[in-house]
Amino acid sequence: MRLGVIDVGSNTVHLLVIDAHPGAHPLPDYSHKVELRLAEQLTPDGQISEEGAARLATFVRDCTEVAETRGVSELLGFATSAIRDANNTDEVLDQVRRASGVQLQVLSGENEARLTFLAARRWFGWSSGRLFLIDIGGGSLELAAGIDEEADAVASLPLGAGRLTRELQLLGDNPAEDDLRALRKRIRSDIAEVHRDIAKVGQPHRVVGTSKTIRSLGRLCGAAPQSEGPHIPRSLARADLTAWVPKLAAMSPAERTSLPGISQSRAPQMLAGAMVVEAAMELFDVDELDICPWALREGFILRRMDAL
Repeated sequence: MRLGVIDVGSNTVHLLVIDAHPGAHPLPDYSHKVELRLAEQLTPDGQISEEGAARLATFVRDCTEVAETRGVSELLGFATSAIRDANNTDEVLDQVRRASGVQLQVLSGENEARLTFLAARRWFGWSSGRLFLIDIGGGSLELAAGIDEEADAVASLPLGAGRLTRELQLLGDNPAEDDLRALRKRIRSDIAEVHRDIAKVGQPHRVVGTSKTIRSLGRLCGAAPQSEGPHIPRSLARADLTAWVPKLAAMSPAERTSLPGISQSRAPQMLAGAMVVEAAMELFDVDELDICPWALREGFILRRMDAL
C-alpha cells in the first residue's frame, strides 16, 4: 500500500509518502514539508496563535491534495511537543480536522521515545544488542534503552533545542556566561532525575543518536555529508562535541551558518542542542554514539506497517 504520514514537529511539518509492504523496509516516494515553527507561535498564555493554527490547517489540507495526487491509500498524521504542550491543543486539532479531514494523533513523550527506539532497533538490527537512544527535537529530549524492539525504559524531558533557546533567550549574539551556566545546570539536573531509570537497564552495547540536531552536530564534528547517502556509517564523539560548545557560544547564529551541516533555520538553536547532547553523553558516560538516519517518523510508519 502507499502510505502518507504527516509529521507535525516543533520546527517542521513534513508529509512523507512511502510504499509500505509487510516485512519490507518503507520505500520513500515523495516528501513535502514546510517550516512552520509552531513552538514559536505560542501566545503569552501558552496557546498556539490563531495564525499558527491557521497555517497548520492550511498546510495539512495541502498535504491531503498532494497525497491524493501521489496515489496514497491511507493518510495518517501525528503531532509532538509543540501541539501536545499547548493550552489549546483540542481547538487546534479540531481546526485541522475541519479544514483537511485529518485527525492528528498527539503522541506522548513516552510514545515518541518508544517509536524512535523501534526505528533505531530496526535500522541497526539485533546484532547491536542492548541499545541506548538519545533523541533531541525542537521541544523535547527523549531517552530510551532496551534489548528488544520495545524499550525497557524511556524518558521524555522538556529539553528540546528550540524550547531552551527561546526560554533562555539564547537567540542573540554572545549569550552571557551566567545564562550559559544556568542552562548547563538545568540540563544536567533534569537528565540526572531520570538517569537511574535508564541506567538500570544495563550497560548498552550500542549508543544511538537521532534527529536533525544530532545529524547536524555529527556533520559539524566530521561525519559524512547527507549527500553520500544513508548507509554511510556516521558517529559523534563526545570529545569533539565538547570542543565545539564554547566555539558555538562565541559565534552569532549568522556566523554558525557558515559551518558544515548547520542551516540558517537551525543555527540559533544549535548551541542549546549541543549542550543537551553533550550533557546526556557525559552523564551516561558515552564516549561516542552512532547516528541513525531513521527516527520518530520512521518508527511511526514501522508500527503502522506491523499492523497491516
